[in-house]
Amino acid sequence: MKLIQTPVKGMQDFLPEDMALRQHVLGIIRDTYARYGFTEIETPVMEHIENLTGKNGGENEKLIFKVEKRGRELEKALSQVRGDADMLPEAAGTRIADSALRYDLTVPLCRYYACHKNDLPTPFKALQIGSVFRADRPQKGRFRQFTQCDIDIIGDSSVMAEIELIAATSDALSAIFREAGVSGFTVHVGDRRILRAMARSAGFAPEEYDEVFIILDKMDKIGLDGVREELLQSGYAPEKVEKYTGFFRLFEEDGVRDPETFIGRTCADTVEEEAVKDISLILSAAGAMVGEDITLKFDPTLVRGMSYYTGTIFEISIDNYSFAIAGGGRYDRMVGQFCGQDAPACGFSIGFERIVTILKDLGWKKERSGAMKAYLVDMKGASGRVEEVFAKAAKERAQGMTVVVQPMKKNAKFQVETLEKGGYTDILKIYADTVL
Repeated sequence: MKLIQTPVKGMQDFLPEDMALRQHVLGIIRDTYARYGFTEIETPVMEHIENLTGKNGGENEKLIFKVEKRGRELEKALSQVRGDADMLPEAAGTRIADSALRYDLTVPLCRYYACHKNDLPTPFKALQIGSVFRADRPQKGRFRQFTQCDIDIIGDSSVMAEIELIAATSDALSAIFREAGVSGFTVHVGDRRILRAMARSAGFAPEEYDEVFIILDKMDKIGLDGVREELLQSGYAPEKVEKYTGFFRLFEEDGVRDPETFIGRTCADTVEEEAVKDISLILSAAGAMVGEDITLKFDPTLVRGMSYYTGTIFEISIDNYSFAIAGGGRYDRMVGQFCGQDAPACGFSIGFERIVTILKDLGWKKERSGAMKAYLVDMKGASGRVEEVFAKAAKERAQGMTVVVQPMKKNAKFQVETLEKGGYTDILKIYADTVL
């Protein structure tokens, strides 16, 4: 049987030039976050199925790659599923599986913190970089296995956490794109408390909020009129829908963008006073820290898909692109689900794959730094000099040079061209009488 050459759908192979770009971007991310005091940790790619199906992941919980039980445990579970004709397919799948590949890095971080909190500082500033997995429909910039880069602060309930996260992520993105000549970023800042207050002022019941927010989250694709129509089609009372969408017309069409003014004209009677103070301070303080190429703005239409967000939420968009390249927010109640004691937490995630896709579309490549040298040995006439060549190469590598030693091929011209394409500027052909 002939084996399959191509990777599994939604997964990627990376050529050497791809890896060079990815490692360069990751290097900038690590260096930038280290200067802000974030320390790198690692969690397993596989998590307990209960942790990933606890209603924290929103729509992502429908995209989980589940891992079946093994041996007798699997046989027992299959027997139970076969014996229960009324069991729903989703329940059957969870019964057969005991673990799954993680769909993000936030749930594993909360488990990690709950497990190790006695050995960690407060606040704890974590950097995580790793693969996550979602059984999504693959498309450009969206894969089933992809890399996430997260920074999180656990143990700080003040807005200093949000300000620090926004400043650090903005610095990292500016450094990445500056080399490619790209500028113009917008940090959109919203708050789940304000979202809930607007829904409450419009007359929606708390149990309706999640569906209302899911529909609102589509506004960038279907527009405000589309949101209005979908809310009506979902059976919500017209007076609620008209009042609710009127709030966003005030923002989108009338241009009321100052958070205090907007909140005062929409949900002043239902919003938490702390939420208004927080978002104003975040916008002013973080705005003073970021570079000139970055704009901060209040965005009451921002939702973020994860249901675990409790307060501030944010996204970063880049001019001339229709998608966000970073996003995050505050999730103060997730750690408590693991240890019974809540801990304030806030995080920001960079859309690493989207960033790499943009750089590749621009044709930008990281030039290799430092001297690169190649020795091509004529194995017919100079085989006795192999030891001498390797000794010379070892000395040059110790001096910081990149050195390769290869047997000279029949088509030496093509071999040289290939090396030059790879960045090798000093190529020496070794014959019996060549002087090293």
